[in-house]
Amino acid sequence: MARRRKLKDRAARHDPAYKRAKQENFAARAIYKLEEIDKRFRLIKPRARVLDLGCWPGSWMQYASAKTGPEGHVYGVDLRAVELALPGWVETVVADVNEWRPDAAIAWAGARFDVVLSDMAPQTTGDRNSDQWRSEELLLRALELASCALRPGGHFVGKVFQGGRFPALRERMRASFQEAKSYQAKNTRAGSSEQYLIGRGLRVNIAAEARRQADTKAQERAEAQERASVDGANGE
Repeated sequence: MARRRKLKDRAARHDPAYKRAKQENFAARAIYKLEEIDKRFRLIKPRARVLDLGCWPGSWMQYASAKTGPEGHVYGVDLRAVELALPGWVETVVADVNEWRPDAAIAWAGARFDVVLSDMAPQTTGDRNSDQWRSEELLLRALELASCALRPGGHFVGKVFQGGRFPALRERMRASFQEAKSYQAKNTRAGSSEQYLIGRGLRVNIAAEARRQADTKAQERAEAQERASVDGANGE
């Protein structure tokens, strides 16, 4: 899973957004991108349940928890532990999104999420095509998790490096959400291919199919574990 750029990153030290984030005690300049997106598309409301995929270092959770307030729930997932002091309605877990399932997060929040956020990006290699492909794979995984974790009518924000599959990704978004848009934040660095795909209103059929597939996989895992247990007992 990708990690967001740290505030102490040398390449960002003279960036005005970096300096502003540091002065305002935010974990990263990325908070202003989410703020811009949220103002434009009106995604996060008071008391909302928000899932943040690739949450380290925590600036998006800082923004989301301030918007939801103490009656909301904000749950973050990342390979790296978030070290910020966050309010009591925020929970984080260290996990790989490629292996993680949202069941425990949904149980913690008390219901499926209203908004799923993903600012994930791959560790770049300098090979533009490879980096774009891996970014697209992360976006697809985020969308898969969102389909399982969101309530019908819920919203999604996912970052992707624009590459050859970008038109297909937009079509996938249109099929999954009642409204789908691509958006480049004003704070995006010059020359970056970074785009955000915004989905408003998860379609009921997509949510139902995602739950059906998740239930099928859970049953298959349970049956496999039962068979393994029986085989182990027979072996004894």
